[in-house]
Amino acid sequence: MRKSSLIAAFLLACAFAVPATDALAQSRPRGGDDQAEEAARKRQRDAEFGDNQAPLPQLRNAGPCPFVKVLYDAGRYVEFNGGREASAEVAWSGEIQKISAGCAYKDAEPISLAMDILFAAGRGPKASGDSKTYRYWVAVTQRNRMVIDKVYFDLPIRFEPGQDRLYAVERVDGIVIPRASLTTSGSNFEVLVGFDVTPAMADFNRQGKRFRLDAGVQTAATVSRTPK
Repeated sequence: MRKSSLIAAFLLACAFAVPATDALAQSRPRGGDDQAEEAARKRQRDAEFGDNQAPLPQLRNAGPCPFVKVLYDAGRYVEFNGGREASAEVAWSGEIQKISAGCAYKDAEPISLAMDILFAAGRGPKASGDSKTYRYWVAVTQRNRMVIDKVYFDLPIRFEPGQDRLYAVERVDGIVIPRASLTTSGSNFEVLVGFDVTPAMADFNRQGKRFRLDAGVQTAATVSRTPK
């Protein structure tokens, strides 16, 4: 089950790959007005996402919530035409930008967890068509140990004519994590999120490669999601 909302865009399909630490340093300088406008857009985007939290009934939890994070190797999706790492060959790109999560449990009850995931999507120069279905997964693990459950979801994105980037917010709820005893707290578990990437994409992410933001653009845990 899924609930998605599309909001204003952010640039992902950009220029040739550079190390992440150099991405902002190599971007084109902006004037004061441009910087102020960009800062205002970021504040608006963060405020919109901040209003889209994942609330749960307020309980006096038996302990802390599970750790929720993006798996680094699968946090970004960059698809090249023909597999060549060049800005002119980018077809589709995506990034998991933020996760907002909340949990609830008490006594001997299992842990209930819900989250909102903020995705950014980009349409590159080699994209075919105006739509792309991104595949991503949510996994519940014993912390630093075995995977308890892993569920895959589809995120369909449609770009309007002339549009090459946008955001999507996905609500994932119904995550239920059984507890072995009263003393088993949420800190024993992790909830990981990532794109369904190829080994080459994972290696690209692992090496810290990414794109400059302003260049190259012509224009048994169970998981369920909120229905539309």
